[in-house]
Amino acid sequence: MLRRSVFAAGALAATLALTGSGFAQEQAPQVASIIHAGRLLADPATGRVSTQQSILIGQDGRIIGVEAGYVERAGARVIDQRNRFVLPGLIDSHVHLTSELGPSQLIDRVTLTPSDAAMRGAENARKTLMAGFTTVADLGAPNDSIFALRRAIAENRVPGPRIIASGSSVTPDGGHGDANGFSPHVIDVLRSISACSGADDCRRATRRQIQAGADVIKITATGGVLSNTAAGVGQQLSDPELAAIVDAAHAMGRRVTAHAHGADGINAALRAGVDSIEHGTYLDRDSVRMLRQGNRYLVPTIMAGWWVGQLAEQGGVLTPAQADKAREVGPALMRMVRFAAANNVRIAFGTDTGVSPHGMNAREFQLLVEAGFTPLQAIQMATVNAADHLQLNGTAGRITAGHAADIIAVDGDPLADVTTLMNVRFVMARGMVHKAE
Repeated sequence: MLRRSVFAAGALAATLALTGSGFAQEQAPQVASIIHAGRLLADPATGRVSTQQSILIGQDGRIIGVEAGYVERAGARVIDQRNRFVLPGLIDSHVHLTSELGPSQLIDRVTLTPSDAAMRGAENARKTLMAGFTTVADLGAPNDSIFALRRAIAENRVPGPRIIASGSSVTPDGGHGDANGFSPHVIDVLRSISACSGADDCRRATRRQIQAGADVIKITATGGVLSNTAAGVGQQLSDPELAAIVDAAHAMGRRVTAHAHGADGINAALRAGVDSIEHGTYLDRDSVRMLRQGNRYLVPTIMAGWWVGQLAEQGGVLTPAQADKAREVGPALMRMVRFAAANNVRIAFGTDTGVSPHGMNAREFQLLVEAGFTPLQAIQMATVNAADHLQLNGTAGRITAGHAADIIAVDGDPLADVTTLMNVRFVMARGMVHKAE
């Protein structure tokens, strides 16, 4: 009898201990900081703006929730943004953090090391973050440089946006992503590690990029403006090569995005199954039809066309081959975006910054509005659309429970004047304040 009583008491104690442990686990997480937002666009998909809201942020850098009124919690830091418009951190779906176009573009290829590129990338990452962009997709950079920078930012060793990185672009031998415009013995040294010829070779290049650490595969389906060769902007990767790249990437869980200007290359890439098109300068009705199939996005990068068009007229930066292509592609990009808008193509915000100076990313908003979009539509492209495009729906693009605390604030109303996003006054990334003016 005594033995049964002892056993029962022990069982009860164990049950109480387990129950207590369960209660502890279910307790609300501790609030580390609270943002008091005067006006809040928490979910750009709805377009609804709330006033006098409190954003509760946990110690893990994630949002606990949003409450009406200006609330406080014991021990939590209060961040006063009551006189500002608060919205999710912005997402740029196409940047090149480790480089920037300038007069020394050719000599930089042979004098700078991957370490130099990483250090410059750290500087550019900080500029990008200060401009309000808390997430970027870096599409086309040396593997060593960009993957090291991605890790350093993720570990909070240097300030910068969350990076989704492709590393080196998979490109045809001699194509847009390969070395061009140098003497043959220099080209042999600078040749891209991901240049390929033939379906099997391109499949190998894709698998090796994933092995190296690519989050996404970026391909150059057509020629490009800044490749230093008079090879046009038409299709460069063959249909079998495109199919092999997409098959290899999808089999290993990676999406594929295609740099593509000419309609022939755009449509070949879409037929092969790519998930998105970068630039899309000469897309046609077939392109639109295929872009509207599945979860595909267009990333138009109007700013890149606008910037190189200016450089072509000014002289001193672009080579003759680059300038000739820039004069054609720049104006065509704006016409294409109006065409895409009229045909309800899904668009994710991207700038190709690195072609234009880092930190100017928000100029794209103004260009999108000039192309016919409303400010809200442009903001949606840089938040909910871009998050969906980059498969970050549960992490970025909204201010809601469970998402990373990527939050910015501006003076004025960006829904009335989108240029206010060119002067971001407050930046929080993953729960850490990086800018507070």
